[in-house]
Amino acid sequence: MFSGIVESTATVVAIEREQDNLHFTLRCPFTNELKIDQSIAHNGVCLTVVRIVDDTYTVTAMRETLERSNLGLLKVGDEVNVERSMQMGGRLDGHIVQGHVDQTARCIGIEDQEGSHEFTFEYDVNPEMVARGYFTVDKGSVCVNGVSLTVCRPTKNTFAVCIIPYTFDNTNFHNIKVGTVVNIEFDILGKYIANYSQYLKTLPQSSL
Repeated sequence: MFSGIVESTATVVAIEREQDNLHFTLRCPFTNELKIDQSIAHNGVCLTVVRIVDDTYTVTAMRETLERSNLGLLKVGDEVNVERSMQMGGRLDGHIVQGHVDQTARCIGIEDQEGSHEFTFEYDVNPEMVARGYFTVDKGSVCVNGVSLTVCRPTKNTFAVCIIPYTFDNTNFHNIKVGTVVNIEFDILGKYIANYSQYLKTLPQSSL
């Protein structure tokens, strides 16, 4: 489990394909603190450390992950937002993030707000998924490339987020341009509420 508070960025130094899997080797400031089997969120995707060599570590993404995320678009030299899993007893500074990316979205607008930046993203909508909580609400939470953010002005298939200078400088948001594909994870609490509401509709009225 993660909080959506990015610790650092990691640089992709090698990519190796093995059948349908991709092995990503990265370098980040805390590589020397990692261990095999540790979970790290990469652009919001929870991946397991499988190898550590000198100042680099390797994680593996399987087909399902590559189909749902932007990891398959990564190239050597790209920056990835990284966060280690939460520690019990720590503060939850962002929101509850599972590291299970739901889908991708595309940046369709960037506005300079005299210090901060507003990014607008568009995503594909599936009515069945919407009924299960895969949507955004005004002032709700959304995770974009592993960053916990507050939703502004959502529509049925778009939302905006405001990025303060610190986040812009210390995550890969400074690399996002119009057309860039990002990972999004919708709020797990919203999903539970939506699914429970759908479940209640299936029950006989006499049991309610």
